[in-house]
This record gives sequence, structure tokens and C-alpha cells, in this order.
Amino acid sequence: MNKFKRTIEKQIESYLSSDSNKIFFIWGPRRSGKTTVLTELSERLSVRLFNFDVISDRELFIPTREALSKIASSYKVILIDEVQNYPEGTIALKILHDEFKVKIIATGSSELRQKTKDFDTLAGRSVEYYCLPLSVYEIFENSRVKSIEENSFIKQMQNDLQIFGSYPEVYLSTNLSESERIDLLQDIFDKYVLKDVIDIYDLKNEKLAKDILTKIALQIGSEVSVREIANDLKATVSTVSNYIEIFIKNYILIPLPSFKTNLRRAVSENRKFFFYDLGIRNVLVRDFRELDLRPDKGGVFENFIVSEIEKQKRNLKAKQSIYFYREYGGLEVDLVLEDYKKQYKTLEIKSNNEKSKDIFPIKHEFDVINSSNYFEVIKNSIK
Repeated sequence: MNKFKRTIEKQIESYLSSDSNKIFFIWGPRRSGKTTVLTELSERLSVRLFNFDVISDRELFIPTREALSKIASSYKVILIDEVQNYPEGTIALKILHDEFKVKIIATGSSELRQKTKDFDTLAGRSVEYYCLPLSVYEIFENSRVKSIEENSFIKQMQNDLQIFGSYPEVYLSTNLSESERIDLLQDIFDKYVLKDVIDIYDLKNEKLAKDILTKIALQIGSEVSVREIANDLKATVSTVSNYIEIFIKNYILIPLPSFKTNLRRAVSENRKFFFYDLGIRNVLVRDFRELDLRPDKGGVFENFIVSEIEKQKRNLKAKQSIYFYREYGGLEVDLVLEDYKKQYKTLEIKSNNEKSKDIFPIKHEFDVINSSNYFEVIKNSIK
């Protein structure tokens, strides 16, 4: 099998060939390919890969000059996997950066800033990149599809990703049956996605965590009321809110807030939530039917577009924010893209080719994105 190249690898190569010794953080969910990238890098550079899941590896990074000088003198690049499991190591990373000027590449499934106040001491000393479930562009660039077959490949790809998602081991396991792929997704959810969150944050109620995610999965494409979920599950609003924020910080959910203008006709206090990976979402709702048989087809396609835009935005480090917009009269704009110069582009998401009315009140570009043009529209929208 040919090696599957990830976007993050190009960014790592640029970092290694530069004069920078800023700590190079790679964030993303478990099983998204971070460890694979570091393992291959470790072998190529002939340097050790430290794993902060392992106590003996964590103990090497005590914040003393003597201990850290041994590490710095032994390896030209320091590679650390699962860095979030040792928040106390943040001080050691700061010393390695400040005093020993070494390059450090560290991966984590939960950003350290959520685990320790010491992370703030790394401000100006680190850069942040992402390794998320596969994007359509990563898949396409690795596909080696003939030009004549590109359109059919792009069409089939979006169909597959809406059903089974894009976790690398699921997408690349072409030898697995449909039933085996579903079992693999269930395993990823149970043992890594959910268990990781429960363990890292010491959450007390695994069932509640799963029930909250399931409630959100069933409201895909709609505004979510935290209060309603709390009432349905007999939990407090603050508890449900805390769980949701943890899901966001651990790259399970993508929040889509409402765009606010100073025009009184814009309204919404709730957010929409989408899943980084639709395979995980489909595990929660227990539905892996073909899309044409599903009543949630429109919401699934909307989630697919939002997740691909979010992945592309993070992979390219694009300085853009995304929102939805709704008027008091009920009319909506599915996606509003805002860059740092307050330039706007709106996207109306349609699973078919139907036309849509443009209602956004600020000067902007407008496009309709559908199953036929999604590949080019996303590419042209995120820069």
C-alpha cells in the first residue's frame, strides 16, 4: 500500500527546515493519524518518540536543567505523543525551548490550555496545527485518480464519507465489509472518542455524555437548546453546557454560532452543532442506510459540508470564522464565512440543485453549494 500523506506533514517539513524552535503542537482527536505521523517521523529522523501515556516517559521530563539537558543533547528533534496526559510537563517544554533551543513536535487530543494555567507561559513560544479526520482534499491528493474519473470519484467520495466518515483506519480499510466498518466505528467511539473524554476530564457520568451527544446527533442541522436537553435528560443546564464544551475542545463537535449584526431582524441565542466525523454521528443514531433512504439526508449533507469547511480552515490555518444567520421571519443563511478584514461570503447548502434566496444584509459574495459543486466551492471559499 502506498503511504497516505497528510497535510500536516508538509507543515512539519517546513518547520524542520526553518530556523524556528517554537514548540510545534498538533491537535486532533484520538485515531485521527497523529501517532502514525510521529512514528514515521521518528523512524525517518532516527529519534525517539516519547509517549506521555507512559509513566516512565513522563518521568524523564521533570523540570530540572540536568534532566532536560540529557534529552536535549541526545535528540536533534524531540517528539512527544499524547502531550495532554502530562500537563505538568508544560514547564519542562518551556525550559527546553528557552534554554536548550531544541525543536519539539508534540501531539495531543485535548489542548493543554484546557488542562493547565501554565500553558499560558508558552505564549509566543509555540505554534498550533491540526491533524483531524481525513479531508476530501487529503483523500483526493492521495487517490491518483485519472482525470477522466475525477468527477465520479469526487461524487462517490462524498457519499462514502457521509455514511462511514473519514477516520483514517475506517476510510483506508477497503478490505473490510460494511458490518466490519460499523464495528470498527463503534470501537473507535467506545474506546477512544468517549472513553478519552471521560478519562481526561474525570467525568462522572458516561451515560449522560453519550446521551447528550445522541440528542445533538438527532438535531443535526437545527439549533440546539441546552436547556431542553438538560430537561429531557434530567440534568442541570451547567452540566450539559460543560459536557458540550468538552466535546468541542476534544474535536468531536463543531459549534456554529449565530451571526449577529446590529440589525434588529437578526435573532438566535442557540448554536448549531455538527460532528467532525459523520461515522461517529451515525454510530450514535444507529443508521448506516444509503442516503436516499434516510429522512435526515439534508442534515447529513449539511454536516458534511460544515465539517469539510472546518477541516480545510484548520488544515490551512485560514483566518476565517463561520456562522449561520437567521432572521425574525424565519429565513436562514446556512453558512456565513467572515475573514479578518470583515469580508463576507455566504453559502446556502443544498443536497440537490434547487435555487435559494439570498437574504444576508451585509455586502457579500453568495454561492449555493451542493453535491455536484462542493469540492470546488469549498476550495475557493477557504483560503
